[in-house]
Amino acid sequence: MENTTFNNGQLIKKILIEGRITAKTGLHIGGNSVGMSIGGADATVVRNPITNEPYIPGSSLKGKMRSLLEKVAGKFGPSIGDHIQKGPLTEFVKEGNGISEEEAEKINLIVKIFGTMPEKIRGSEEVPSRLIVRDCELEKSSAEKLSQSKDTDMPYTEVKTEVVIDRITSAATPRQLERVPAGAVFNMRMILNVYDGDNEKEMLNKIFEGLALVQNDYLGGKGTRGSGEVDIKIQKLMYKDKDTYEKAENWKEYGSSVVIPEEIKNH
Repeated sequence: MENTTFNNGQLIKKILIEGRITAKTGLHIGGNSVGMSIGGADATVVRNPITNEPYIPGSSLKGKMRSLLEKVAGKFGPSIGDHIQKGPLTEFVKEGNGISEEEAEKINLIVKIFGTMPEKIRGSEEVPSRLIVRDCELEKSSAEKLSQSKDTDMPYTEVKTEVVIDRITSAATPRQLERVPAGAVFNMRMILNVYDGDNEKEMLNKIFEGLALVQNDYLGGKGTRGSGEVDIKIQKLMYKDKDTYEKAENWKEYGSSVVIPEEIKNH
């Protein structure tokens, strides 16, 4: 088994992934309901406090990608979770804990891309994330269309009324859920930091897998009740290396060494 290292060596490249996220059904990513007026939604969406436009937090997209990738890896639990804080899973496999070398490598790759949460570290070195996920702002054309719409219930958004039925008394309790309407488009930007010794093709393929999983699952809350279906398309894959930065050049096309899966490729 390869002794995968999490340590950062020399930064050799930054890879830019740009694309669009289109809401196919209403999208609810919760915000702060403090200060909502009477008659407003019970569950509000997160908004830019300056423009009042809804957006998709980078943390929501990144967290969903990681969660789904860990589920696909299938061998992720508390014992492994505690062990990865200390580094690669090589010793964990040797100790005979019911995980194969192949499974350990998959988990190591996820940890390398997404890092470990600082609050989970107990006296061990933090594994920094190689993937930066920017907040996804509402595309200008979508923002203009929603701001001028007379059919939205709140600025840029709709309010979906759901009814909770008490299984004992059959009493109905209505609740209002704020959602960004279907058809809204968000700009997606990610940057992958590649260090000396990293397999960038392997990391990019894992990121693509994570995006495809989100597309086939849901983003945000209330996904099992219809909200959060999204369409994700990658439009640009570019890079900057040491030479590019030293010459103050712009981003360069990545080339064809990595193939973007058809279902998330922009056509």
